Amino acid sequence: MTGAIDVTIEAPAREALPFNDALPGAVLEVTKNGLVVAPERLLELATYLKTRQGYDYLSMVTSVDWPDYFEVVYYLFGVAKPKDGLVLKVRLTDKANPELPSVISVWPGADFQEREVYDMMGIRFKGHPNLRRILLWEGFEGYPLRKDFREPYYEEETKPLKSRHPDGKHLWAEDRVPWHDNVQYPEAWDPDMWTQPQVQYRRIMGADEPMVGSGIQTQRVLVNMGPQHPSTHGVFRMVVALEGETVVGLEPEMGYLHRCHEKIGERNTYLMNIPFTDRLDYISSMSNNLGYVLAVEKLMGLQIPERADYIRVIMAEFTRIVSHLIAIGFLFNDLGAYFTPALYGLRERELVLDLFEAASGSRMMCNYMRFGGVAADLPAGWVERARELVNNRMPRVIEEFEQLLSGNEIFLMRTKGIGLLSARQAIATSMAGPMLRASGVPYDLRRIQPYSIYDRFDFDVVTRPEGDVWARFMVRMEEMRQSLRILKQALDGLPEGPIMPPGKKQYQVRVPAGEAYSRIEGPKGELGFFVVSDGKPNPYRYHVRAPTFINLTSLEQMSVGSKIADLIVVFGAVDIVLGEVDR
Repeated sequence: MTGAIDVTIEAPAREALPFNDALPGAVLEVTKNGLVVAPERLLELATYLKTRQGYDYLSMVTSVDWPDYFEVVYYLFGVAKPKDGLVLKVRLTDKANPELPSVISVWPGADFQEREVYDMMGIRFKGHPNLRRILLWEGFEGYPLRKDFREPYYEEETKPLKSRHPDGKHLWAEDRVPWHDNVQYPEAWDPDMWTQPQVQYRRIMGADEPMVGSGIQTQRVLVNMGPQHPSTHGVFRMVVALEGETVVGLEPEMGYLHRCHEKIGERNTYLMNIPFTDRLDYISSMSNNLGYVLAVEKLMGLQIPERADYIRVIMAEFTRIVSHLIAIGFLFNDLGAYFTPALYGLRERELVLDLFEAASGSRMMCNYMRFGGVAADLPAGWVERARELVNNRMPRVIEEFEQLLSGNEIFLMRTKGIGLLSARQAIATSMAGPMLRASGVPYDLRRIQPYSIYDRFDFDVVTRPEGDVWARFMVRMEEMRQSLRILKQALDGLPEGPIMPPGKKQYQVRVPAGEAYSRIEGPKGELGFFVVSDGKPNPYRYHVRAPTFINLTSLEQMSVGSKIADLIVVFGAVDIVLGEVDR
């Protein structure tokens, strides 16, 4: 079983590291799980790794609250050498004032991720141009992912909660807090002296820019798009600076749907987190399950029965088709075609959900994967129904879908040359999935770093050179055809046999101490799960590398210079789901 990154660098290899001579003292320690870097040398080392060693793709930034220090973790890859991953760790022993340099000048894709670490853990990044909260509001008190954080309804550190199990005698949380509500106030807080923090958006308003030209000071207009608006695909807000109808600045505002996913994930048992992942990208439940169980299986050293691996791939590729159909349908909805294309996509989705329900018992929140395999075998007749979809109906529907949509002259005018993002820009901002491949970068984890059994299947990595909204549409159309190729091979090669390793079903697992990062090619891009175990029944650290959250990093870059009417199209082509963005 492959799929989780396990960077193992034994101590003797330290002398062989190519940057040891160039940057003596930058690496303080070589551990099994990565290189411990001196905080003051981080920016210097990052620059060297990108420019001299080819680590141009920053996959993930996260943090861990250890008893004696905070640890900031960076997962690096090179687009030209994706299998040679490198993990950097910076340990901050001053827990009262944790601070380190920002790497945004080296990898712009660190922008939102560093803000998330600051928001959730309170670690400051010197040099970050816009270091403020990103998922919580500016007046929030405390940093939720620290181990000493206690929310108003706090009961215990981990589940199952003793108040509910095994006796079932539960005192309502509202009766245990002084305000009888899910609120708490800072110590010595005075409501008469308090004023709500305000974000000024000085950067996008050009407040600090010198006057040029005639010296006439023109006034930009600030427009809020969302958060309650159909075109923002949920509760998402774009703060847009305009000169006339031209976008000159943009800041995404998210967090309206933030549900403390990672904090809850660290209090859940490992098994309880499987259905919890369903609620991320709720269009892609099966893929979410797969990414998470791969990380935990790596820590547990589990071997997956062959039949279960085939079933997992089948479910993941059906999920990809469903996700792309909905993405394309609602892109046309944003353009004014209203519900016809979206309903075409939803009609086909229903047929796939019939299959998901027959196998898992649920249509959307499938909770189907298990550590070591899948929850239930395929029922009688399932494979035949799947073959009918894959061999007969779906190829015809996808062809019809493209013929109806791709030749529409309004669609062509509104998408070609709109939302441009070059290959260099896409790599720098850590784009993933169709967003990256539509800029001409052939980066697909199923091919370059195969997990599960993807190395057994013949399929093409789809790219387009244009880097515009049209290219993102075409990549998704062709990827559905490639998913059908994989599905045909998987259904034909599906072996008989068990779907779980031998032994009794477990309702609780103990995962050996260690850490793992699994990354899969989800429908919307690289979906990663970073799991740290301390040997107890609950994860010590649980982090989700949400592809659509990071894909929003390039939204301003793609939008500046376009008309405000085009902004909706650019944003729609990113294909976000707020359950995953906000978590």
